[in-house]
Amino acid sequence: MKKESDVLVIDCRSMAGVSPMAASSLAQQPFPTPSPFTFSTAPARSNTRPSIHLCSLILRFSALIFSFACAFSLTTSTPKKQGRAPSSFNEYPELMYCFIVTIFTFIYSAFQLFKGVCDITYRGILIPDIISDYISFILDQLVGYLLISSSSVAIPAIQRIEHTESLWKATIIAMSMSFVTFLAIATCGLLSGYKLCKRIIW
Repeated sequence: MKKESDVLVIDCRSMAGVSPMAASSLAQQPFPTPSPFTFSTAPARSNTRPSIHLCSLILRFSALIFSFACAFSLTTSTPKKQGRAPSSFNEYPELMYCFIVTIFTFIYSAFQLFKGVCDITYRGILIPDIISDYISFILDQLVGYLLISSSSVAIPAIQRIEHTESLWKATIIAMSMSFVTFLAIATCGLLSGYKLCKRIIW
């Protein structure tokens, strides 16, 4: 009994030196729990950035190749003579518009491909990152709109061309390449919007 009373006295003395406010704060203080957001995201960002740039470069290269194939298909068509002068894509304003849009897309894709290589090599020395993201996002939307509008406009011209002419086949191939180019540019526009939103919000 004496030992137990001594223990109680010691405990009461040790508790007497602690203020009620400190005791309540110690009792209410929660245990720290690990959060998944407290870990460093630097490795993830460093791994995500090259992957996005690599996907963008592949899409830009695809748009470059398909736009060249579209323009090449229109210019190398050799129609057959059938008692009249052979038709050419220059005689159709719709196909001429499609050809001009394709050439513009080819030049734009070549510029974006060159800029993407410079961005990876020199890390934004050619153009600052934020200006590059704004330019890419705006121009991707513009080029995508021009491509889909040129493909839509070319449909009446395809219907007026005789199926026996090689220009009809060349136009069909050109429209297919133009649509694939539009898909590549549209995907690049999504990546550009993602990078721009990530830069503004995060």
